[in-house]
Amino acid sequence: MLKLSVSELSTYRWGFEEDVLHYRQAGFSALGIWRPKLAEYGDEKGIELLAEHGMSVSSLQWVGGFTGSDGRPFRDSMHDAFDALELAGHLKAESVVVLSGGQSGHIHKHAMRLLKTALREMSEAAQAVGVKLALEPMHIGCAHDFTFITELPQTLDLIAELGLPNLGLVFDCYHLAQDPRVLHWLPEILPYIHLVQLGDSKHAPMGEQNRCLLGQGNLPLPQIMHLLTSHHYNGYLEIELLGEELENVDYNTVIESAKAWVESCT
Repeated sequence: MLKLSVSELSTYRWGFEEDVLHYRQAGFSALGIWRPKLAEYGDEKGIELLAEHGMSVSSLQWVGGFTGSDGRPFRDSMHDAFDALELAGHLKAESVVVLSGGQSGHIHKHAMRLLKTALREMSEAAQAVGVKLALEPMHIGCAHDFTFITELPQTLDLIAELGLPNLGLVFDCYHLAQDPRVLHWLPEILPYIHLVQLGDSKHAPMGEQNRCLLGQGNLPLPQIMHLLTSHHYNGYLEIELLGEELENVDYNTVIESAKAWVESCT
């Protein structure tokens, strides 16, 4: 059975309660929570709402900015990360998405040192609440403000070097499937994937992310789905669709068509 969910970024203008109700009505039993939406609704109320509707949490997005690229000192970013991990434990979230922050004027070696320190400190806290850390590499065409981790081999090398038991990666098709080599790599890296995010595009990112409806872009999503199912991937498939291409598409159409597309591949 596929574990299918929707990232709240896919329905940016809906509030948290709208997301829960609409996703449930569309047949989803899990969602990826975007922290600002839950904070606006209220953490405790949100947990009660999820329980009332039988909704699980595939991911909590996001923690990071450890390089200071968003203007926060390192320690402030860490305090925020620990708060998010505690919340993720209460939500029984499967994973917390981690973005390093942009390189932000640091030499690469120093930026990497900050990230490694953060991951080591977070790993212990995450283990205490039973949550996985999912480090997200992004395509270099849209990563600048979010992360300096832009290559899959780089991500895997970092995970292997740290050897933290609960650290893996986010395999976001929109970012990583722009490289056709991922079809060869995917079977071998499955043990390190904590979350798969489903996104499609008609061209590589150039500044802002611009995704399209699943199956309407140029990415090899059917082949990826085949590899995931044939190699018994048992984590969440989280639909994440946003960008100019989708601004005028009704949100119900976005999530319902995505669910139908995934089901057609299995």
